[in-house]
Amino acid sequence: MRRIDAIGITLGFLTAGGLAYIVLKIAGLEGMQAGIWSQLLLVGGLIGWVATYVLRVGGHKMTYHQQRGAYEEAFLKKRLEELTPEELAKLQTEIEEEERMKAEG
Repeated sequence: MRRIDAIGITLGFLTAGGLAYIVLKIAGLEGMQAGIWSQLLLVGGLIGWVATYVLRVGGHKMTYHQQRGAYEEAFLKKRLEELTPEELAKLQTEIEEEERMKAEG
């Protein structure tokens, strides 16, 4: 996330809190009650937003993890394409031997 994105999100949350206060005052709540409810909505929204962030971090669904996975896959694919048929056959034999050893042990 860029700095301007963070500033925009912050201003968006502050604006949403102010609008919630105005809407609640128009709906008939006193100034103090409208302030409490608008703060409650704002804090609840922020907690929900942080929770989604924590879930994305825990599930490795962040942009960094996705880019790294795509890079590793492309690197390995290119490396595999560069192998000669003899090297490819040798690699296949090694893989089969490792699988056989895992199955036995």
